[in-house]
Formats: sequence, structure tokens, C-alpha cells
Amino acid sequence: MVPSGIRFCCSTTGTPKVAIFESLTFCPFGSVSNPFSRGRGRVEPPLQRVCQSCSSEAAPNPLPTSWPRGHRAGTKAGKSLGTSASLRLPPLQLFLLLILNALSILQAWLTSPFRQTPACPSPHSPESKALSGTEAWELCPEEEQQSSGASPRAGMIQAVVFSPPAEEALWTTRADGRVRLRIDPSCPQTPYTVHRMFYEALDNYGDLSALGFKRQGAWEHISYSQYYLLARKAAKGFLKLGLERAHSVAILGCNSPEWFFSAVGTVFAGGIVTGIYTTSSPEACQYIAHDCRANIIVVDTQKQLEKILKIWKNLPHLKAVVTYREHPLKKMASVYTMEEFMELGNAVPEEALDTIIDAQQPNQCCVLVYTSGTTGNPKGVMLSQDNITWTARFGSQAGDIQPAEVQQEVVVSYLPLSHIAAQIYDLWTGIQWGAQVCFAEPDALKGSLVNTLREVEPTSHMGVPRVWEKIMERIQEVAAQSGFIRRKMLLWAMSVTLEQNLTCPSSDLKPFTTRLADYLVLAKVRQALGFAKCQKNFYGAAPMTAETQHFFLGLNIRLYAGYGLSETSGPHFMSSPNNYRLYSSGKVVPGCRVKLVNEDAEGTGEICLWGRTIFMGYLNMEDKTREAIDKDGWLHTGDVGRLDADGFLYITGRLKELIITAGGENVPPVPIEEAVKMELPIISNAMLIGDQRKFLSMLLTLKCTLDPDTSDPTDNLTEQAVEFCQRVGSKATTVSEVVGKKDEAVYQAIEEGIQRVNMHAAARPYHIQKWAILEKDFSISGGELGPTMKLKRLSVLEKYKDIIDCFYQEQTK
Repeated sequence: MVPSGIRFCCSTTGTPKVAIFESLTFCPFGSVSNPFSRGRGRVEPPLQRVCQSCSSEAAPNPLPTSWPRGHRAGTKAGKSLGTSASLRLPPLQLFLLLILNALSILQAWLTSPFRQTPACPSPHSPESKALSGTEAWELCPEEEQQSSGASPRAGMIQAVVFSPPAEEALWTTRADGRVRLRIDPSCPQTPYTVHRMFYEALDNYGDLSALGFKRQGAWEHISYSQYYLLARKAAKGFLKLGLERAHSVAILGCNSPEWFFSAVGTVFAGGIVTGIYTTSSPEACQYIAHDCRANIIVVDTQKQLEKILKIWKNLPHLKAVVTYREHPLKKMASVYTMEEFMELGNAVPEEALDTIIDAQQPNQCCVLVYTSGTTGNPKGVMLSQDNITWTARFGSQAGDIQPAEVQQEVVVSYLPLSHIAAQIYDLWTGIQWGAQVCFAEPDALKGSLVNTLREVEPTSHMGVPRVWEKIMERIQEVAAQSGFIRRKMLLWAMSVTLEQNLTCPSSDLKPFTTRLADYLVLAKVRQALGFAKCQKNFYGAAPMTAETQHFFLGLNIRLYAGYGLSETSGPHFMSSPNNYRLYSSGKVVPGCRVKLVNEDAEGTGEICLWGRTIFMGYLNMEDKTREAIDKDGWLHTGDVGRLDADGFLYITGRLKELIITAGGENVPPVPIEEAVKMELPIISNAMLIGDQRKFLSMLLTLKCTLDPDTSDPTDNLTEQAVEFCQRVGSKATTVSEVVGKKDEAVYQAIEEGIQRVNMHAAARPYHIQKWAILEKDFSISGGELGPTMKLKRLSVLEKYKDIIDCFYQEQTK
């Protein structure tokens, strides 16, 4: 079906062609009625389209039909075949044209290097099943063929012909390198680029809501068609500013439409998108921007701009800075507002951008994700276009994410996009399935997130464990301040629901009391949280306590775990409504593989992964890459876990975190730390110590409220912590009262809890013999936590070295 804004034209030779409307003006942030209508809304910005070949005005169409590319009818945008006049093709001629297009598509498929040949066994053949590792499904070598001319375009979208040379390895450390893809016979999807993924989405979702955002208190909206054109405009702007191939555009800002179309535009322009955490220091920004050879840095506020201005002299590749949200205080050379930047691209021809897009291959790097640097300098994880497109499709399918044809998913984007979990879930999966992504306010994690959730009512939501814990703590605080009857009703409803979900987790037949509890109480709680329509709630990036999982099960909110790393493009294991087991990280994504090495007697070993999710390598770090990827292409994660009989994965810790005592005992710290937090609800963080020591000790922090402006821990205990103090006979309401005065009641209660944990230990070497409560909870600003709230154990050991030494000095006296 041809959009109404495109006409077939006829040249003097009689050959049909397509007139491309290259002149297009529209408001990139046009409003829409009911932006949360689950895809029924239509965006109708003011459009003016003029056919450059026919010089005639086209009828208005809600779809921006000024497609710069000629894919929709097989001709290159802007190529004139002669003087033409507007006409409509007769049905027979149109039918013949469609038949010719279908034949050309068939020919492209028959000549594709991915067709099955004797060199590449059928995915279901015995030969392929007998193969292992990278031998299971290697890319077929390209046959000797093709002239040096440009490849023809067939149909609306032609499959990318991708044929890596035989010498390409499974990894590289060069930004301009290419890799051999790990294609499994169970999922042999032809690799394709980010541009093709987006362009295909236009056919299905072009006029659907893509991005929702608030401006001056009102929700506005961008369609997928507008989104695509904005990304192209950004791509041309980056080219005009001098973006070089395999160099980066670094983005240092909060989640927004500008973040999205800058990222997509970077990939279109042949660059590499690199996110930087907004909490990063100028020194951390300098390290990343220098390592990734950033030509342009996009920032959102004056504060972030000042960081870059401070370090610019140390960044030889940096050519320009682009700002959004806040304009610079004064005009500066090579510093542009987003509006100025978007206009720069007008000087770059569409054909120039098309040439760059056409040259891209799926096995080239397009995204850099920097690790949080908990064990040294951040490592630049290189992700290929295939990593992104394959994971966006199959990783999300494993989590039961629906395409917009079935149900348009609505998600809230608030987690840092510099982290792989948020980027793959919000940005790339959204394009793949036509999701509606709504942006939270920059202060989402300081308290405004729930307001956004209530307004948007997402169908799918993801949070790191700390986010779910904060929601839990807030509910507990509200419940503690509620009247007696309301509080008892909530406790009763959560109790009966938790029992049902623990005893019969897969049963759809709920007892009358459970259904009554949900109707009278829990449905109202979920609605107050903004989860009334949320069918899938995910978590990942860090372990979640059993206490938090039980709490949400009591609210009839099942939390689905995913497991992966930046090095696996996000999810390599997924849980979903049809694939769930409490405490597990789900099952391996179809088309991916897992094996455990160096298993112990209990079947626990290091988790090794293989598949299309595996990264290309660490940028400029050959030694680190060789450590991570073995000769057969398996990624050694450093995580320790076990697989049950049904293939569900359970993470038990990390090899580097494993404590080896002076007596030679191997002690995984996480299970012991979680047991302490379960036993003592006043404890916020617990870190086990004892590597090369004679016994185990532990550092503890207490649950306290957070400063609403900085998110730093305050001295005030949370309602749950105060309640614990009252229960054990203490009147303390602050951390300083407990620690400074060594509150006897609280210290005694904690000691008794530690002893109860010791009673359940496997052996005496696993006992905690000494512990201390710190004066302040762990935080990002304090250096104990990384950007995703992961515990930085080495930093804690260094920061609290004197306290730790005291544990063991006393032993020697």
C-alpha cells in the first residue's frame, strides 16, 4: 500500500518512478489527543509536501511521507528519470510492477550468503545438532559473485546482504573492527542493521505513538514517522559537525526524546553512541570521552556542560558540544543548542546519509556501554548492530513483550540510558515492537516516578532492585501512618495473597479469600502505584532480597528476573508470565547457550554464555577481552550459579567476590549477606569480610531516609527501622542515636539476629564472629555503590580499612 502523499510519476521514457517529497515542514514535538490511548492515537502535525519531480502539491497525510530513502518503491531518493507528469497507474500495470518487485526480492534471497548450502547444515539436521560452540552455525562464505556496481534495491525493504570475510575473528578491540557472529541453528535469523530495524517498524507503526514527554505540565507526543525523520536530521547534523566513522557521540543527560533521536542518529551517521552517567565526575567523563574518541558530546544542563568545558582541552577528538533542556548561559564557539544543531544538517544531502547507511554491516560496532568500574577503570563494551537488533527482538520475546499489532506496550523510561538494561529495554526494544515510551521527570528517583506511573499506567515496567525496595519502603511508611483498621486490612490481604502465591504459584484458580483481598485492598494499592494495567514487572542488574520479592508477591505483583551483563547486550536469561520460578533468573533466551565450568559437588560453577548477544570485545583492551572470551567464543562471566533440572538459573555470587579464608574455606558472601538482611529488617546494607583472614566479619548500615534533592542518606531512620527499634525496646529515631550512643537494645537485637543466621550456616567457618554498624548508609556519592546501586566491595574495603583492621587486631592481642 502506497501512502497517499506519494505518487507514481511517469518519465518521458514511460518508466514508472516514485516522486519523493523532499520538502517537509512539521512541528517535531506536535501534540496528540490522548497520548496514552494504547496506540489508537494519531499524530497530525502540520505538513506541507511538494513533489520535487512533478512540482505539484500532495494531499495532506498524517504519515510524514517525505521519505528521504527510495526503499518504498525501489528507487533512490532524488534521482530523476526525466521530465514527468503525475498520473495513477492502471490496475494491471500496478499488478505487474508488484510481481516484478516480488521476483526481485526472491532473487535477492536466493543469492543471499545466508541461504542454506551444503557448507551450512539445516538447523534441524543431525549434522548441525552434533556441532558445538561456534561450529554450530557459522555464517556461510560468500560465493564469488557480483560486479562492482551498486546493488539493486528490491521491494519496499531489501534484506541487507552481509558476508563477513572468513578471516574475521569472534572478537575485536578496534572500534572499526568486525566480528564473526555466533548464529545458532535454533534461531538463524538473518543479521540486519539498526536502520533496517527502524525502517521496517515504519511500515507497521509509522503513525503510532512512539515517544511521550511532558512540556510545561502537559503530555506531548512524537509518532514513529516523526521519530525516524528526527533521527535522520540528527544524523546529518552530526555529519556536518565532523563525526567520523567509528568515532563516538557521547550523551551526558537525562532520559528524553533528544537522548533517543541523538542515539539513533549517531548510528545512522556511522558513529558509535556512548552514554555517560549523569553522576560522573569530570575526570570520569574525560576518561570515557577520550577512550571512545568522542567527536561530539550531547549534554542536557549547564552543570553537565561545565564538566565538559573543564576537560575539553584534554579531548583531542572533541569537535562540538550540543545542549538540550538548558541553553548555555552565553554564546560559545562550537557549542550549539539542540535547535541550532538540528538545522545544521540541512546542508548535508540525503544521498550522502543514504550512502553511509547503505555501507553499514550488522557485525560493526554501533554502541559502547562502559562498565561501572567497580574493579578499576571502566571498560568500553562494544556492541554490534546485530547485538542490538537481535537482542531487541528475541530477548524481549523471551520476556513476553508484545508487538503493537497485538498490544502496544507502554513503558516509562527513567533508569540511566548509559546502562545496557535501560537502553535495550527502553530504546531499542521500543523500536523493534512499536512500544510507546514515556519519559519520567529527571527527578524520578527522588520521588516523582510514582506520579508518572499513575499518569501513564504502563503495561510493562522494569526497575533495579533498589527501585523496588524504595517502593516497598514507601508503602510500609504509608501503612505505618494509616489507621488501625486500614493497616490490618492491608496486612491481612497481603498475608493471604502471599500464601497463595507461594503455595500455588502457577494456579489460575484463586480461593475466594484471595480474590476478595485483591478486590477490596490490593487492586487499589496497585492503582495508587500506577500498576493497574501493568502485566509484566521486571528487575535485573543486581540481586534482589527474598524480603522484597515476598512483599510484592503479597501485593499480587510478580517480579520477573532477567540475567545478563553489558557484555551480553542485556538479557541472556529471562523470566516471563509463562516462564517463572521464584528466586531464579529465568531460562536462557532461545538461540543462546549456557554452560557451567568447574562445577562443585552441588552443581555450582562459573556461568559461561554463547550466542548473538555476546559483545564484540572491550575497546582498546586486548588482555581484558582475552580474559573474558575463550578460543571457542564463550564468554566467561565471572558469576557463579547453578541450573535446575528445568533449566532455570540461580545466581549464587561472583568468583571475584568469593572469600577464601586463611583456612582455605571458599565462602560466597551474598547468601550470608542476604540472610542477615532477612533476619534483621533494620539493616540496609551488609558486607561480609574475611578474604585471607582467620574468621568472617561484617559491616552493617541501617535503613535511613534519603535527602529529596541529592538522594544521599540522611541521619533519620525509616519508619520500618523505627518500628524495629520500638519493638526491641529502643526510643532511637536516628542513626546517630543508635551508633553514637551504642544503643544497647538495638545492638543486642542485632547480635541475636547474627547468631540466628550463624545457626543455619553450613559449618563454623561460615559464622560471622564480629560486626560493626557504620555511621552512614552506603551511597553513590559516598563511593560505596556504583551507578546501578551495585556494591563496590574494593572501595568499601579501602574506605573502612581502619574499622576492618580493628576486627583482626583485637584477635591478636
